[in-house]
Amino acid sequence: MKNNFLLVASFLIGFSVVAQDQKQKDTEWERKFEQLGTTLPTPNSYRTASGAPGKEYWQQKADYKMKIVLDDNTQTITGSETITYFNNSPDDLEYLWLQLDQNMRADDSESPLISTNSIDGVMSAKAIMNVTGNPDYDGGFKIAAVKNNGGNSMDYIINKTMMRIDLEKPLASGSNMSFSIDWSYAINNRMTGGGRSGLEYFEAEDNYLYTIAQFFPRMAVYADNEGWQNKQFLGSGEFTLTFGDYDYELTVPEDFIVGATGTLQNPKDVLTAAQIERFNKAKTSYDKPVIIVTEEEARKNEQSKSKKTKTWKFSAKNVRDLGFCASRKFIWDAMAVKLSEGNEPLAMSYYPKEGNPLWEEWSTVAVAQTLKTYSKYTTEYPYPKAISVHTASIGMEYPMICFNFGRPNADGTYTDRTKYGMISVIIHEVGHNFFPMIINSDERQWTWMDEGLNTFVQYLAEQELDPDYPSRRGPAANIVPYMSGERGLVRPIMTNSEQIRQFGNNAYAKPATALNVLRTTIMGPELFDKAFKTYSERWAFKHPTPADLFRTMEDASAVDLDWFWKGWFYGTDNVDVALADVKWFQMKTEEDGLETRSIKGASQAIDGNNMVERNFGDAPETFDFEESSASSEYRQKFDNDKVKKSADGKNFYELKFQNKGGLVTPIIVEWTFTDGTTEIDKIPAEIWRKNEQEVTKVFMKEKQVAKIVIDPDKTTADTYVEDNVFPRTESADRFEKFKKGE
Repeated sequence: MKNNFLLVASFLIGFSVVAQDQKQKDTEWERKFEQLGTTLPTPNSYRTASGAPGKEYWQQKADYKMKIVLDDNTQTITGSETITYFNNSPDDLEYLWLQLDQNMRADDSESPLISTNSIDGVMSAKAIMNVTGNPDYDGGFKIAAVKNNGGNSMDYIINKTMMRIDLEKPLASGSNMSFSIDWSYAINNRMTGGGRSGLEYFEAEDNYLYTIAQFFPRMAVYADNEGWQNKQFLGSGEFTLTFGDYDYELTVPEDFIVGATGTLQNPKDVLTAAQIERFNKAKTSYDKPVIIVTEEEARKNEQSKSKKTKTWKFSAKNVRDLGFCASRKFIWDAMAVKLSEGNEPLAMSYYPKEGNPLWEEWSTVAVAQTLKTYSKYTTEYPYPKAISVHTASIGMEYPMICFNFGRPNADGTYTDRTKYGMISVIIHEVGHNFFPMIINSDERQWTWMDEGLNTFVQYLAEQELDPDYPSRRGPAANIVPYMSGERGLVRPIMTNSEQIRQFGNNAYAKPATALNVLRTTIMGPELFDKAFKTYSERWAFKHPTPADLFRTMEDASAVDLDWFWKGWFYGTDNVDVALADVKWFQMKTEEDGLETRSIKGASQAIDGNNMVERNFGDAPETFDFEESSASSEYRQKFDNDKVKKSADGKNFYELKFQNKGGLVTPIIVEWTFTDGTTEIDKIPAEIWRKNEQEVTKVFMKEKQVAKIVIDPDKTTADTYVEDNVFPRTESADRFEKFKKGE
């Protein structure tokens, strides 16, 4: 009796475990298509459920007036700025927060403390310096004064890369105030210590090339969804900034050429008559760039080393930041880009002689292509110019200006890899004018919202420049090594900027690929493009969040994409669909004697990833025709004879698909018939809605099938393609070529 009791108990426990396991699997299946309503923030009057800004949406504004001096002898920058801050929020503010990004190089910076390293037998000089710091470099801002509009000192406290200014009385909603800051800092050498901006030293002629950004105290964002942006700048998470108007003066050595955010206000003071004439000519040159500062003039400047200075004056409206480049080494060219009637911005490039001939030939052309493609797919470029600046080992972006690598060999020769690498980085960095300089996402929190979206449109621009362009990121097949890699090294796209592993794959490549899959495989280009442009135009010059993107893409397309965002952006599953079983049927008929057939034709057994090779066989399996009758007096009866006739002689193929990777996906089936013709069936991802692990579907074909391939053009990012083909009698060479895209 005791043994029987234990046996029953054991059975019940086992049954319970199985039931529990099945319940968990059922729950997991349901979650693949669970709506995002409980995950996304609750809509409100600032951000609506449609993904659009609400009727009470607001954002702050910060205007800057600055005087900046670049000392080429000491490699320092000194500045004085007056900020007028507009409180458009419904809140009264007791204090203000500013970003001091240069402080990541200060002695008390947390960036070196949180970096990890190890010793593997040897340590390079750079590795040692990363541990000890550079004793010859005193980094970080030196704040000389913070004063109110009346000239009185204001109380402030500096917390690493953030500065809080306390107000004597709260800044009331709807009001504004002005205050000033005097500051200076030593320019970092990018070539030894890295950095998004800094200097490059050319020892041969003892010259510097400066690409300068994050060089002044900047207002942090105060927003409806976060309050004050209060994340420190640790290095990976970039910048969250407020729009405003900038009027500023840059004082540099007299023989320097300067490129900067904004419109030059005093060309007659800083350019020669010949350069002004060339500059005006560039405004009507649409086919090729006009050289404004020639290589001959740049070489002459390199040798001059003037002790005098001159001041360049710029004005920029409705930008979130500014950057500039300055050097006596610069060649400068420009051409006009016609985007629409009355909107013809200048595409420009600044580069030293070391960049030629590659830069003179390709840089400004790439800038122009970027403005055209991005304006088509996002929102039309609103600024008067876009600049590409050449310096070594960098790719970084600011409004109207970006710094890019791509240097030929010393003799001027270059490889295709150098050429395409340069063009890609130029398109990418100029593209950042749109994400996030115009569509102003929070880079400190969500790297993918600027890098990923930008990389996606970069891919479109590359393909429009050259249909055979060797794009590195965007094509679905290119993400396979990352998505099929070790799970411990993969993080969801929806991960904070400082916590990402495999930064390039996670923040750039995967979201770009996801959007490309969404465009080409799920929504179709026409529907996707309309929705994506709606998002871009809704949030131009505003502060969008991920939820605003997700909701707008659905709202503007009438496509439920919650399953897609959950799988691609919130999860780490990969696409791996196997064609697990294939059966060939025909309807049994008395006329041709098929009623006697019982030969099983196509079938495919699977043992893990080991395929048991089978083919379609010599004859189909058969099925009996069963007449249907109406199950209710209110339903129309079937015309059984008509249905039977339509199926007579047709080929029915039962395909079983297994979702091994976990990421639900559309299934694209290519049929090759015995006469050599082909046909494509595209099955929406919703086929997995009841069972995301395995589904079976029957197809009817007029012709007899010779071969079936899933994802024939590799547009779904399937990570294991050997089980995508039937019959399995294909040679190993066929599988290898399929993997390599041949």
